[in-house]
Amino acid sequence: MARILVVDDDQGMREFMEIMLTKEGYDVTCAEGPAKAINLCRKKDFDLVITDLKMPKIDGIEFLKTIKDQFPETIVILITAYASGETAINAMKEGAFDYVEKGGSIEELKKVVHSALLKKGLVEEKNDIEALIGEELFCGMIGSAREMQKIYATIKKVADTPANILILGESGTGKELVARAIHDNSSRAKMAIVVINCGGIPENLLESELFGYMKGSFTGAYADKQGLFEMASGGTIFLDEIGELPPVLQVKLLRVVQEKTFRRIGGTENIKVDVRIISATNQNLEEKVKKGDFREDLYFRLNVIPIRVPPLRERKDDIPALTKHFIEKYAREFNKEVRNISSYAMELLMDYAFPGNIRELENIIERSVAMESSNIILPENLLLSASNAGAANLHIEIPDKGINLNEEMEKIEKKFIEKALQKAKGSKTKAGELLQVTFDSLRYRIEKLGIE
Repeated sequence: MARILVVDDDQGMREFMEIMLTKEGYDVTCAEGPAKAINLCRKKDFDLVITDLKMPKIDGIEFLKTIKDQFPETIVILITAYASGETAINAMKEGAFDYVEKGGSIEELKKVVHSALLKKGLVEEKNDIEALIGEELFCGMIGSAREMQKIYATIKKVADTPANILILGESGTGKELVARAIHDNSSRAKMAIVVINCGGIPENLLESELFGYMKGSFTGAYADKQGLFEMASGGTIFLDEIGELPPVLQVKLLRVVQEKTFRRIGGTENIKVDVRIISATNQNLEEKVKKGDFREDLYFRLNVIPIRVPPLRERKDDIPALTKHFIEKYAREFNKEVRNISSYAMELLMDYAFPGNIRELENIIERSVAMESSNIILPENLLLSASNAGAANLHIEIPDKGINLNEEMEKIEKKFIEKALQKAKGSKTKAGELLQVTFDSLRYRIEKLGIE
């Protein structure tokens, strides 16, 4: 049973915390001040200390320093009247695990306590990064949402069939990871998977890349060259952004799909290949077929088994797991001590719509880890768009001397919050609903931005 010490000069707060944490199954001890708390720590080993920031004689930061100096294995969480950026940074620099706003959500406090005890290995939960790797990681894809579980099941069923697969989804959702998972779970796994972006190669070069050419077939063709279909024989070819394929190449691809044969540019012999074809697109191919921009017969040949990858906004429960994964990845890459994300920063991520999906989340975390000076990502270092709807209509000018992007984003965010509060006639609850953020998240932003 995890042992927790609660330190607060407010008797009512101590009693509330003791009852709440005891119900959660913890061994709880209370102290009205730092002096008594230090004496208790010398007599008994505590796994976690929860302390108020503002107390008589010794404040929470000084108490934190003492605890970390004398009992370095003990984890400390600070309770603060309001979560200012400066307070958070000072707390994290001195070794605090996280901070929680006094009067905030009880569930938020429970989550922070649970997360802290996870770090010490005193409780188990599937969201622990070790469990994530074992139970939520499937061929490089992280996620336990129902939609992802369906994809994993489909991959296992169809991976070893010869059927063509069309992967559908917005940009940044991880369609290539799905294609690689299909290949890796098939009997072709020992052979290559060849990836080509149909929208990233000029049209006049794409045909030679896909099908190769014969010496002398055009200026610069000084020798025979294999195309990607030949290179992929025995394995898999992944045609990303298939909707960008020019009409003339759609005809040639149709023959490969139907007959598994083609000719090199300038060639006269048919080349036969044994290749599994997986395609992907972020476009609506049915609409392109109706408009005559994509061949109907090719569409049906490629779309034997469709797999739709959901956008991140439809699988928000996976955001914490993905965030932890990216924090670990970039902490190693940048040689940083960042190991976690504050509960308030995570709340901002959970409220965000992620128009760029997982790719955008990864970029946000990469930037945050690079900028963070403490051991935990704080809200100040999350550069999120103030609004996904309407941001494109803002009149933006950048002066010759440049701008401070963080400051400008805060100005935009402040305007949206002020407008929402005006429309809600001062009701934070209603304003939060208008902005699609939680009450706690809105209150944090109001205090951070100094909104009256």
